Amino acid sequence: MKIFIGADHGGFELKEKIKDFLVKNKFETEDTGSIVYDKTDDYPDLTINLAQKVTATPGSKGIMICGSGVGACVAANKIKGIRACVCHDTYSAHQGVEHDNMNVLCLGGRIVGYELAFEIVGAFVRAEFSNEERHIRRLEKVLKLEN
Repeated sequence: MKIFIGADHGGFELKEKIKDFLVKNKFETEDTGSIVYDKTDDYPDLTINLAQKVTATPGSKGIMICGSGVGACVAANKIKGIRACVCHDTYSAHQGVEHDNMNVLCLGGRIVGYELAFEIVGAFVRAEFSNEERHIRRLEKVLKLEN
């Protein structure tokens, strides 16, 4: 599975740490930017880039980091096919995938520390959609709203 990871200036430092964590744990990872710290960048531009790569790559997931995670989440959910959520705990990170087929995890670079972020990311990337009838039924209702 391919993991796309991106961040604006508010999440840049955490992105670099998570990228190392993913590579160390043998996940195929692509950094979608910012590649260098730029205090003038804007989260919507970076989020759209990441979200479009996720939708164009079946079976992939994305991790987008801004200062709080909220702006990235709002922007990501504007892209058809993206189901993004801010998760600052492990339960939400895996349950969002298992029950809701979440494909983009949003984190706040100014909210979570490295060790907690590694646990959250691990829960997210290792989780799989349950394919239970009730979860499929609910996902179909969400997808209807999107269309």
